[in-house]
Amino acid sequence: MLSRLAAHVVPFFGRLTVTADPGALEPGSILVVNHTSTADPALVLAALRRRLAVEPVLLATAGLWRVPLLGRALTREGYVPVHRNSSRAAAALDHAAVALASGRHVMLYAEGRIPPRPDSAENPPEAFRTGLARLAAVTGAPVVPIGQAGARRITSGGRVKQIAGVLTAPVRRPGLHVHIGAPLRLPADVTAATELAHGAVTEAWRTAAGALGEPAARAHRSR
Repeated sequence: MLSRLAAHVVPFFGRLTVTADPGALEPGSILVVNHTSTADPALVLAALRRRLAVEPVLLATAGLWRVPLLGRALTREGYVPVHRNSSRAAAALDHAAVALASGRHVMLYAEGRIPPRPDSAENPPEAFRTGLARLAAVTGAPVVPIGQAGARRITSGGRVKQIAGVLTAPVRRPGLHVHIGAPLRLPADVTAATELAHGAVTEAWRTAAGALGEPAARAHRSR
């Protein structure tokens, strides 16, 4: 339901375009996305449903389950709460592994946070945590790198700016782009797997940001 809702709502807030590299998406794949804004989960869910008819299980911060009505909807969709910095954090990977074994796709954010910058400019993916690599090692699931850009044009910065961004987005209709990379298999070594996944998501993000003419994509390419 939430993926379908995102597919209907996101175009109201901006002009969404989607591209994809060649490569079949296998059942039970891990979808890893760069995280830049509170708006980007809806953006990516809409893109996945539009391009691939995929409605993944999302790993999301546990605080969302405390929001009235939303928490119930997240549970109904089979989404997995992540209790960061607690003894319960590892349980999220166990629940994700069960979802993958059933053939569902699992979508997660390996950075673990939104970059703390006040403007709406794009930001390359920050360093990844190791949960993605450990989940891939345990399940043997393929990893699909996904890059999104433009979500910060809807919401970014402090709370007041975020609210203003959401209220004005239907008028501004900013460009939004999602690029779905080709699936890859991560090596068993956690460090090497984390670096490989980070590089692949960075390339997917660069493609998405480049499609919107974001200066950050050109700066990243020149390094």
